[in-house]
Amino acid sequence: MKLIRHVLVLSLLCSAPALAQTAPSGAVAPTAPATAARSYPAWEQLSVAEREMLIAPVRERWNSNPQSRARIMEHAQRWQTMTPEQRQKAHRGMKRWGHMTPEQRTQTRALYGQMRNMTPEQRQELRTKWKTMTPAEREAWIKAHPAPPR
Repeated sequence: MKLIRHVLVLSLLCSAPALAQTAPSGAVAPTAPATAARSYPAWEQLSVAEREMLIAPVRERWNSNPQSRARIMEHAQRWQTMTPEQRQKAHRGMKRWGHMTPEQRTQTRALYGQMRNMTPEQRQELRTKWKTMTPAEREAWIKAHPAPPR
């Protein structure tokens, strides 16, 4: 049960921007952020309806993507082992990824694919080199070092 709850939390973090953009019909938009105006109870103190509202997107994602279930479960298990600081860093990374263009994502995948087998010194050298490259040089580098297959 604890693992399922963590899967749900992780999935909610991934879908939070989408949830934040929709409001129930007839709802009045708050004038200030909801977290500033209201303090939220612990999970155990939420009503059944509130829990269902939070879980529904996760259930839908789980049921509609059987091929992704292993990945979702692995992410949830890894999330459980993270420290609060690591979770915060991961959340910032997910947010940054969500704002990237498809081209930026391709570049990021290629860079990550190369950097994961490098020493810290080699990574720093590539970062420094990357910052000085022109867009054409970056494109040539991506073609020469494509992202690993998913």
